[in-house]
Amino acid sequence: MSRSRIGSLGRRLSYWLALQSLAGLVVVCAAVYGATHLGFQARQSEELAQKQVQLRHLLAESVHSGDVATLKHKLDDFFIGHPDMALSLARADGSKFYDRPSPQSATDVRVARFALPAPAPEQGSLDAVLALDIRDDSALLRRIGITLAVAALAGTLLVSTGGFLLVRLGLRPLRQLVDQTRQLAADTLHRRLDGSAQPEELEPLIAQFNDLLGRLELAYEQLEGFNADVAHELCTPLATLIGSTELALRKARSAEELREVLGSNLEELQRVAGIVHDMLFLSQADRGASARRVATPSLAALARQVSNYHEAALVDAGLELEVVGDASGGFDTPLLQRALSNLIGNATRYAQRGSTIRVEIDRPGKDEVLVRVVNRGPTIGPDDLPRLFDRFYRVDPSRSDADRNHGLGLSIVSAIARMHGGRPLATSAAGTTSIGMSLKDLAAP
Repeated sequence: MSRSRIGSLGRRLSYWLALQSLAGLVVVCAAVYGATHLGFQARQSEELAQKQVQLRHLLAESVHSGDVATLKHKLDDFFIGHPDMALSLARADGSKFYDRPSPQSATDVRVARFALPAPAPEQGSLDAVLALDIRDDSALLRRIGITLAVAALAGTLLVSTGGFLLVRLGLRPLRQLVDQTRQLAADTLHRRLDGSAQPEELEPLIAQFNDLLGRLELAYEQLEGFNADVAHELCTPLATLIGSTELALRKARSAEELREVLGSNLEELQRVAGIVHDMLFLSQADRGASARRVATPSLAALARQVSNYHEAALVDAGLELEVVGDASGGFDTPLLQRALSNLIGNATRYAQRGSTIRVEIDRPGKDEVLVRVVNRGPTIGPDDLPRLFDRFYRVDPSRSDADRNHGLGLSIVSAIARMHGGRPLATSAAGTTSIGMSLKDLAAP
């Protein structure tokens, strides 16, 4: 993906940390502001409640004495030292019994309304309105709110700056890995990323990347070897063609001699064409081509049919062939014929004279079929077994038939196995070699 769509990991982490810090500080500051506001309200309500109790006590005393002037004097004394409070006492007819406004015309007040007994019983009760000027509390609350907002913004900026630096510090190992990967090239695939100074969270990534480098190194080496093998395999028949053609052109030849030269050249051209066709097939398999499955009622019958084409070679080698087991399913019949032909041909070249080649067919599971060709002969070393299915690989390249078999037969068997969802198989011990493949039967119930 492009950087414009994802953006910098460091910037994204810094932005998220800043947003989380801002959100957290806003919540804390809002909680502090709300608690302070509720505290002020509780204190104001408590103060008004205390004054109500005192006023009721004063009015109760005046009811017993009936002295209105003394009551008003006591009410004036009551408000000494309380310039932020006001009191209005009104009779039932609306006339004022006592009115003490606030020294300042307060608009931000807390009001408590209640009834008090009148000094004279015949006057009934008095409607009391007690007001508390809360402008100082409101101003203090506003200053607290502004202070908390500034603190939240400053804290967010401080945490974001620290977070950005920590993110850059935490991403330093990634930048070091980037510097190491920049030094990798086709001729330095043997190098591995150094994870000794990396945090443990990156160790699995480094291990997987080093494994990938190992596979790339092996694939690159195989590709280089493959190119050399292709050049070698094509060079021999092309050199033969050029040499025979040059000899034919040096002097006049009869029609019979030219026919013989052309026949020899045709054999070499057919060999070159066979190599090219096999390479094209392997290329298609590497690109993910899959088998075209059809119902195959008997793999044993298919193996016997293929063995008929090798009857002459088997007789010349003094060998017999038997088919053991059977299975049916959905397989690509032409591909299996080609694989079986390569396996039987390979066993015919290496089997001990007078022995019997066995084609073993087995179904170990409901969706898997094993096809193996077993022969008696030289034991293949453990170092050679993993490479049997490599292209152009020969256990013994000095054999006399190396010019007729270009080393792609078992590679094609491996490709056909993969096209059927399986894998190649090879074992060799105590003079018995078994080479074959496992096949996935997708038509199995």
